[in-house]
Amino acid sequence: MPTSRFEPSSIKNKHKREEVSRKNKRAKGQAKLQKRLALAKVEANDPLVKKKRLAENVPRTLDNTREFDPSILTADPSSLKSVKPPTETEVGDEPSDKASGSLQPSAESAADIASDPFASYFASNDDPSIPPKVLITTSPKATRVSYEFCDELVGIFPGAEFHRRPKGRGFEMGRIAGWAAGRGFSNLIVVNEDVKKPNAITMVHLPDGPTVYFKLSSIELTKKIFGHARATPHHPELVLNNFVTRLGHSVGRMFQTFFPPLPEFQGRQVVTLHNQRDFLFFRRHRYAFRSTEKVALQEIGPRFTLKLRSIKKGLPAVKDYGAAPPSLEFDNFEDLAEGAEKDAADEEMDKTDAPSEGEKDGEEPAPASKAEVPPKVNELEWAWKPELETTRRTFFL
Repeated sequence: MPTSRFEPSSIKNKHKREEVSRKNKRAKGQAKLQKRLALAKVEANDPLVKKKRLAENVPRTLDNTREFDPSILTADPSSLKSVKPPTETEVGDEPSDKASGSLQPSAESAADIASDPFASYFASNDDPSIPPKVLITTSPKATRVSYEFCDELVGIFPGAEFHRRPKGRGFEMGRIAGWAAGRGFSNLIVVNEDVKKPNAITMVHLPDGPTVYFKLSSIELTKKIFGHARATPHHPELVLNNFVTRLGHSVGRMFQTFFPPLPEFQGRQVVTLHNQRDFLFFRRHRYAFRSTEKVALQEIGPRFTLKLRSIKKGLPAVKDYGAAPPSLEFDNFEDLAEGAEKDAADEEMDKTDAPSEGEKDGEEPAPASKAEVPPKVNELEWAWKPELETTRRTFFL
């Protein structure tokens, strides 16, 4: 046992003080070890003692001490087992939902789902085996790292197509979204790059929005993952974990629109989006059946992390969309050069609308598609701000 004659801090000799301190530390460690061995012997003879100890010694974490959020829809989320909802006296005259076993009225959540922007997608009668069309592009002046990451995204979403972002004016994100909506795309993904590194992703649900902006971090491409599996063209299964609030449900439903409703289970591929403390961890695995009783997961890749920053209604705004042409009172060569760039951009965009060889030979032309007109002002639905996180136990998804 450690000596109680004097404290090491009262010893003036440095070497003697360190020696006594080491002896005390060693004695405390031995005493703790003996206590742990004695408890292990008792628990080996009586399993109920161990069960009682584990039930009483529950560690306090940020997840199980999460602050109560009235927008939570699940009855008993795993992250809120120790958090109690407010009583009727705390919330005033509003009725409590504890008797019904839920923290949020089911009728209200059903109304939200029926009227959200993704309701038409889930209510459609389209073939569930046909994947949604997803357009993937980059920010202007992208480099090789963004193109490599976009190539990984094309392999993740079954109906994805990649198009390079053209240079020049007239290719704002809102114009691209309207162009893609008129050509049957259901989603748009724009990978933003800063200092030659992908740092953000903008996802737009077409044709009417919303526009969701995520911060992107911790990217690991497939070739960097040791022992990774090879992907197959089968439609993967989607797993959404721990999206418990109304905002989380909206984000989860948006991710559902990127994958076909009917996965191909023979491919044994699964895409997981795990939400923990508002960080969305993306992983892609394949089931490996070792025997009739055991199954393992082999990672395919890539892996990255998303953090929700904002949700905007509708398509991305374009402030000068449909603006009047410049005045011709004075000769302004700069405006003429800008107009030439814009005409070249419109000509580049119209190339995709050129008639095919079959149409030129007299076949019936495809019905003309109209580009959606983007708004001129962004309307925020939700945006993260530092003052929203009053404590480290505040989460929104």
